[in-house]
Amino acid sequence: MSEVSTFGWDEPLDVPFFDVDGDRVRLLVDGRMAFRAMLSAIRSARREVLVEMYWVGDDPVGTRFRAELAAAARRGVMVRVVFDAFGSLGLPGDFWAPVEREGGIVYTFHALSPFARRFRPDFLERRDHRKLLVIDGTTGFLGGINLALPWLPRECGGEAFRDDAIEITGPSLEDLRALFFKTWSHVSGTRTGPTVAAFGERRLGRVWALASPTSRRARRSVLGEYLFRIHRAKRSLDFANAYFVPRSSFRHALYGARRRGVRVRLLLPEVSDITAVQLAQESFYEDYLAAGIEVYLLHDAVLHSKTAIVDRHFVTTGSYNLDERSRVKNFELNLAIEDAAFAEHVSEVFESDLQRSVRLTPGSWQRRSVVRRGAQAVAHLFRRLL
Repeated sequence: MSEVSTFGWDEPLDVPFFDVDGDRVRLLVDGRMAFRAMLSAIRSARREVLVEMYWVGDDPVGTRFRAELAAAARRGVMVRVVFDAFGSLGLPGDFWAPVEREGGIVYTFHALSPFARRFRPDFLERRDHRKLLVIDGTTGFLGGINLALPWLPRECGGEAFRDDAIEITGPSLEDLRALFFKTWSHVSGTRTGPTVAAFGERRLGRVWALASPTSRRARRSVLGEYLFRIHRAKRSLDFANAYFVPRSSFRHALYGARRRGVRVRLLLPEVSDITAVQLAQESFYEDYLAAGIEVYLLHDAVLHSKTAIVDRHFVTTGSYNLDERSRVKNFELNLAIEDAAFAEHVSEVFESDLQRSVRLTPGSWQRRSVVRRGAQAVAHLFRRLL
């Protein structure tokens, strides 16, 4: 605990915002930035704090956020929390009691216990994988960063997970608030109030939310936007993704981009926090390399990002992994930004990560062991279940 106390929770951030169509966005790299900005926003809340989170840890990070949420509720702020039962597995049953005592309301997304209220066995595979915080309808955060210790630096007792989040202020927050209350209605069984806008089928500006699940025909689906951008890419496609096990339509879109002369780079984890997914992911490396796709493995940290940059003009980041679970089983949320200046900034971070990575070559990959090859083949067979 003493190490965590030196983290500098309350230190100000010197991270640039970018103005895009009335919104302001900035990239927060890893927990060391995101937690400071998020806690500061909660402390400034005057009306409403909305939290939708996959993983809340029973650890110094989770308890610090719980304390700030309880303090906000004590000030009279409306505090609403949705957390995923599977992602936050092991969280004590009374963990949220300090928030609830102050008037906050907390719901579990798809409880695992058959004795829990609103338990439904057909929902067990449906998880809320989003990481969303909205303050007063004016400031929001989303990305891949959970409220748990692994996202802190190692010197503070964490695991230094490499991840991304976006802070946003401006009119696009209406969509994030709408998505939160859509989930809130789902878990609580109550209707939202008249002040909550609907999540529209079409985006209006150059900053917009992408969600899953959503209408199959909507351009607001995460996977649909990915495919749209890949098919239209002219120069470059850069992906940093923790669990990269895409379907054949996605892989063939990448191969088609390479045939058009687009440079495709994948930044993937050398060692994942989920071994089975790591092995399934590795089963495609030979195909990527044969197609001329550059594969880089981040080796000094666990990669947890879900970020893409297209032609150094379009960026998306959020909770969406390129795997079967994100495609059909999880509630997911990404933000999309069309802006050359912001994309250039994110690209600089991506290039810095590549400098910390090892690039695979066909020769180096062929030298992996027979045991590793066998494990990859088995994981490949079960990839759609992971």
